[in-house]
Amino acid sequence: MQIIAPRWLIPIEPRAQVLMNHAVIIDRDTIIRIMPLTAARSHYPAAQEIQLPEHALLPGFINTHSHSAMSLLRGYADDLALMTWLNEHIWPAETAHVSDDFVCDGTTLAIMEMIAGGTTCSNDMYFEHSAVARAAVSSGFRMGIGCSILEFPTPYASDADSYIKKALNSRSEFSGEPLVHFTLAPHAPYTVSDQTFSKVITLADEFDLGLHCHIHETQDEIKNSLKQYGVRPLERLAALGFLGSNLVAAHMVHTSDPEIALLAKYGVSIAHNPASNLKLASGIARVHTMQQAGINVGIGTDGAASNNKIDLFAEMRLAALLAKAEANDAHAIPAWQALEMATINGAKAMRLDDKIGSITAGKQADLIAIDLSAAHTQPLYDPLSQIVYAADRSQVSHVWIAGRCVYQEGRHLSLHARETLNRARRWQQRISSKTKETE
Repeated sequence: MQIIAPRWLIPIEPRAQVLMNHAVIIDRDTIIRIMPLTAARSHYPAAQEIQLPEHALLPGFINTHSHSAMSLLRGYADDLALMTWLNEHIWPAETAHVSDDFVCDGTTLAIMEMIAGGTTCSNDMYFEHSAVARAAVSSGFRMGIGCSILEFPTPYASDADSYIKKALNSRSEFSGEPLVHFTLAPHAPYTVSDQTFSKVITLADEFDLGLHCHIHETQDEIKNSLKQYGVRPLERLAALGFLGSNLVAAHMVHTSDPEIALLAKYGVSIAHNPASNLKLASGIARVHTMQQAGINVGIGTDGAASNNKIDLFAEMRLAALLAKAEANDAHAIPAWQALEMATINGAKAMRLDDKIGSITAGKQADLIAIDLSAAHTQPLYDPLSQIVYAADRSQVSHVWIAGRCVYQEGRHLSLHARETLNRARRWQQRISSKTKETE
């Protein structure tokens, strides 16, 4: 049993609350109580006490949309529009290199980065699903594994049915692992047919699976849908029955008022990826309007190939600032709401809010400590504001996932950092050599 005693305790629920001189009591993987520190010491005299005198304690950040293995393509093709980036650079590189080893090594590298930045859970989407699961389990990381589904062949699968079969097999293989779960992830409306969407909906209903899909990421996506189907992508998906509370719609950059009402009606969650949306010139999502409509919006990073960081601190700050500018309202997304987006909203999107997302008795002990003693977070009037607008990931001092300390004062305790970096360097050499051969 442990007593974690921070200077500031930010439970997220109730919202905007900051407690001082309080402690969190952990028993194995579970939060059992939140109480004043003096009472905690009296009630649990034999517990190990972890003192965090200049720290804020929060629930771990949740990355609502990621392609973890693409960390091995970080910086490979920058400063390009989405479809040029995909068609001429990323998809050819993936065809040449994606394998079980590539995905396991790339996912481990991303997990290493995420843990050090206070992220304890990620909603992933990629290929080689078993390799993603192995990387997460071996690193002690919580992961929603989105199994990509497309119509066209890749080195991983030949057609949509093959992707689906491999997704269900991987789900069965890791059914007993508490830190991983699987979702079906049809890539996007422009890469998946009506027939495949219908199959995915049926399977999601049968197995109670979450859904994860890129939707309305660019204007070209919408124009092409109007040309091919006569309707915008969201309208097409609604007619197919794809919209629901089990869906995480990644990006949703371009939305009309009726579409926002439609998302709210069906309880769809949005994964907002501000940095990637800007870097690929996809646009700025109407996040404040979505939230006013009652839509649950979490924060994602997208992959490191299009971001190029997997950093929820950077995304929180950017999400809050962009929302103010887009809405022409300085009150849009205040600091406490940005923190909700990075924690409990992500948990709700992944249907894990009964387990994670807030510091609540009975939930899993996914926690992070942020040292706020640095010059750039002083003086400190409001820890909520300071974390969102001034702090950065270098200030994360401790990370716990399911009660296990996986990171402490710059040291990874659940993965082999040096070997992970060495593998990344070997992949860089291999990919660079192959690229030169084809030039």
